[in-house]
Amino acid sequence: MPEYCKVEKDGRILTVTINRPEVMNSLHPMANVELGEVFDDFVADKDLWVAIITGAGDRAFSAGNDLKFQASGGMKEGEITMPEHGFGGLTARWDNDKPVIAAVNGVAMGGGFEIALACDLIIASDNATFALPEPRVGLAALAGGMQRLPRQIGMKHAMGMMLTGRRVSAQEGHELGFVNEVVAPDELLPAARRWAEQICECSPLSVRATKQVAMRSLDNADLKASMEAHYPAVGTLFKSKDFVEGPLAFAQKRKPAWQGE
Repeated sequence: MPEYCKVEKDGRILTVTINRPEVMNSLHPMANVELGEVFDDFVADKDLWVAIITGAGDRAFSAGNDLKFQASGGMKEGEITMPEHGFGGLTARWDNDKPVIAAVNGVAMGGGFEIALACDLIIASDNATFALPEPRVGLAALAGGMQRLPRQIGMKHAMGMMLTGRRVSAQEGHELGFVNEVVAPDELLPAARRWAEQICECSPLSVRATKQVAMRSLDNADLKASMEAHYPAVGTLFKSKDFVEGPLAFAQKRKPAWQGE
């Protein structure tokens, strides 16, 4: 059983709860490794189509890197400090075409915000706050925050957050465009689950092809070249049973029975 998070499988949906509320769900190296293994399993499990990640309690989604643990010298020289797939097992996970939803309750600071930015959707409670405050403590947002935030909200808005380290409310995050929906705290997980269930109504292979194309097309500024590029998930979709099932179900006026193959 995981030590630093809780994992729940319900049908096609995986819910991962960072479970270190005593330190505002901040992550030390062992928690990062554990979350990396959890999301390794999610990527490999053909029966799971969508993941939700949240934090235990209502004070924090994640306050980021556990600076007190780092300052205490908790890791010995030579020990692993970050898993292959990045902070929270998500910020450098380039192998995952399945959707991941961040359900943000309370503080999402530094690495915690970077985990949320690495997700495909952010659902926030109205008490959530977001920031990349690393410059205020002599650090930098090196888990993708400096790259993802400008891509998601534009350079000027991103610079306004990053150069000051200021805190942004859930409502402002929605206005800036990195939050998809703001809800009351007790509605957070039901709202995230509602989004997950709507995704599960779609063909999982279509969803994965859509995510892969949307993300990889950012590598090419030329529209024509990006449209003509090769995307493996599209080829998988075209060869799948679901590619036949979708139009057939539409013609027969019934719900499709997706197989994910």
